[in-house]
Amino acid sequence: MHVARNILAKVPRKLKKDIADEVRSIFYASSRKKAIEFFDDFKSKWDNELPSAVKCLERSLDSCLTYLSFPEEEWICLRTTNVIERVNKEFKRRTKPMEILAGERSCYTLLAFVCVKMEVHWRKKPIGQVPKNLPFLKKLAEKNFTQSN
Repeated sequence: MHVARNILAKVPRKLKKDIADEVRSIFYASSRKKAIEFFDDFKSKWDNELPSAVKCLERSLDSCLTYLSFPEEEWICLRTTNVIERVNKEFKRRTKPMEILAGERSCYTLLAFVCVKMEVHWRKKPIGQVPKNLPFLKKLAEKNFTQSN
């Protein structure tokens, strides 16, 4: 998202929608090869008219496509910064009400506890992954619902 915003900041208003659609097709490609193909098309189409936007994307392309090296079911949570932002929000929520901490070490202990707690939660409910038993639960709910009526 941040890279896309940086790119769009270098684009005239009348072209923002077209550029945003093309950048989205690169970031949401089904494979690294396909993403590179989309980028090559983007570069050949816009390099003369918007060289700064193309260079901005080119500089960060490898880091933005790193998630494609992982299994596909993990792409959703790796493609975004939502997890990091959630951790930072939780840190702020836990430390803001405290006027004074007993020291640097106690602050680190508190933040480590928050991290461990969130890790346990994420292991129970993986982000971006559909539970394998979801279709079973849907069938079970439909079965029980039709029997009770």
